[in-house]
Amino acid sequence: MLQKRILVTGGAGFLGSHLCDRLVKQGNDVICLDNFFTGNKKNIYHLLDEPNFELIRHDVTFPIYLEVDEIYNLACPASPVYYQKDPIQTTKVNVLGAINMLGLAKRVNAKILQASTSEIYGDPEEHPQKESYWGKVNPIGPRSCYDEGKRCAETLFFDYYIQNRVNIRVIRIFNTYGPKMSVDDGRVISNFIIQALLNNEITIYGDGQQTRSFCYVDDLIDGMMKMMNGPDDFVGPVNIGSREEMTILEIAEKIIEMTDSKSKISFHELPQNDPARRKPDNSLAEKMLGWRPKTNVDEGLKHTINYFKSIIMED
Repeated sequence: MLQKRILVTGGAGFLGSHLCDRLVKQGNDVICLDNFFTGNKKNIYHLLDEPNFELIRHDVTFPIYLEVDEIYNLACPASPVYYQKDPIQTTKVNVLGAINMLGLAKRVNAKILQASTSEIYGDPEEHPQKESYWGKVNPIGPRSCYDEGKRCAETLFFDYYIQNRVNIRVIRIFNTYGPKMSVDDGRVISNFIIQALLNNEITIYGDGQQTRSFCYVDDLIDGMMKMMNGPDDFVGPVNIGSREEMTILEIAEKIIEMTDSKSKISFHELPQNDPARRKPDNSLAEKMLGWRPKTNVDEGLKHTINYFKSIIMED
């Protein structure tokens, strides 16, 4: 396989670090770029001695000049706990980060992939969600910095593609989980596992009947790389996620059972604009990329629970 020089923005984060692992293992020359707002050096520490891995501390809201063949643009806080801490910066990361990375791709003629999100569909009126659905998003709510920021980033990617013929790819990531998630990121899976392992109350927001489709991280990275290396006439957007739809209450009960926890479930007020249902239509990814998730929820949760057990033992 021909060695490529690849830039991964947000490379020390949950998804970025898994991607860096995979790309380094393939023999690519990988540049990990992160400002460590949510990224963690522990995620990529084991790669620092690899001759084909380089770490740069940098914020994508400022330009950077590098010579690369491919760019995976993953830089952005992805959990509400983090992106609502500084909503202005979140919007900047999405918009200015996209502009700067697209400018770099245009300058050096690099292929660039945007990690977009299922959140661009908002609280959907279509179920499951197809790529053709435009979404139902509140532009001035507490989640808007992320939702609208990602929507604007998609607009920029397609404008650079149409106007400047930049070689783009756009994927829409649905709820992903697995090892290297942050303990305190506030996402459903990590929250429930930590609470269950500590025998604390499992906190559910709303009545627990809202649904999500959880995709294991290895499958997500497979889909991301297939999209980057797919046909040049297929730029997306394309949904990458699992079709295993579960209620939040079901996932909480499953985690309690798998951890043999004594935790009880408590219900709290649902946050504003929290989507009621979320499930991707994956038919486009199957047709164009030959991709579908392989890891079922039980298997994925087993790996994730073991990871968090090791973190708790370290602490």
